[in-house]
Amino acid sequence: MAAPTTSLPERIGGLRNWDYRFCWVRDATLTLLALMGGGFYDEAGAWRDWLVRAVAGSPQQLQIMYGIAGERRLLEWEVPWLDGYEGSRPVRVGNAAHAQLQLDVYGEMMDALYQARRVGLPMSEPAWAIELALLGHLESIWREPDSGIWEMRGPSRHFTYSKMMAWVAFDRAIKSAQEFGMPGPVEHWQRVRAEIHEDVCRNGFDAELNCFVQAYGSKELDASLLLIASIGFLPANDPRVRATFEVVERNLLVDGLVQRYRTAGSEDGLPPGEGAFLACSFWLVDAYCLIGRVQEAEELFDRLLALRNDVGLLAEEYDPRQKRMLGNFPQAFSHISLVNTAHNLSRKEKPSEQRGR
Repeated sequence: MAAPTTSLPERIGGLRNWDYRFCWVRDATLTLLALMGGGFYDEAGAWRDWLVRAVAGSPQQLQIMYGIAGERRLLEWEVPWLDGYEGSRPVRVGNAAHAQLQLDVYGEMMDALYQARRVGLPMSEPAWAIELALLGHLESIWREPDSGIWEMRGPSRHFTYSKMMAWVAFDRAIKSAQEFGMPGPVEHWQRVRAEIHEDVCRNGFDAELNCFVQAYGSKELDASLLLIASIGFLPANDPRVRATFEVVERNLLVDGLVQRYRTAGSEDGLPPGEGAFLACSFWLVDAYCLIGRVQEAEELFDRLLALRNDVGLLAEEYDPRQKRMLGNFPQAFSHISLVNTAHNLSRKEKPSEQRGR
């Protein structure tokens, strides 16, 4: 579950109040890496099996989230008789984002199942059948605009990270076939993978800014681009990757913590203003690790650890000016990122390098 709470605001008194009492497919790979990195293989296998069951009914209608029992219908409604946390209305039940097209979840699903194979979880024939169906559907829709990793409620766009994760989906299918003998049209997948890669490098990179941007034709930045090397789209030593890291670092940091994107300049369908997104700040630590800035990585990680409350928990966001947590609490995405970043800093076999390969 992303969080056991609903409607704790990302801005006090604002409208960015969401119900997080559901399971996001996007968390799948990071969850598996965290569990397997800690030696919890039974739990990782159980999570993989849950994911397969939730998707299996209609893999071509993959949702970005499900109820914890696999529910698909998560209609959003407002509770007008509740004042909300510190007057932050509305209080919401359900999440309308469940019906959005978010292309990155296909890559997350395929990567999660590939990583499970890599570490020796027992093979699942139903999982591969689902993956084949997902790939067939993704091939027909990857060129479409979507709502992106941040589930924006504005107009659909061609988000760069979404396209990168579509590339990941085909890349992991190819690797599953080559490394584990899974049957499939590998040469065809290789052609699709190459087409997506070329499309992203042509349309998602802004030569004037010298970096990848949030969406095709946009000048806006996005913290999800810190994951380019971690997902294996380009190596960490690629000049475009290093330049993107530097531009994100210069433009999305508030008092040393990372914003998802600049809400004031976005078309996300909501009034501007939110805290720094803690998972993104951990991603910056991971990026520092990948490019050899280890001391800065350790310093930022220590600072993030210091933000935890008295029992070691984190919310979704943090307001560095008011020095308080924001958003639903405790937030799974923040803690999963903490665990994987700790492994990146402390282990010879780093999750981000493993995933990137």
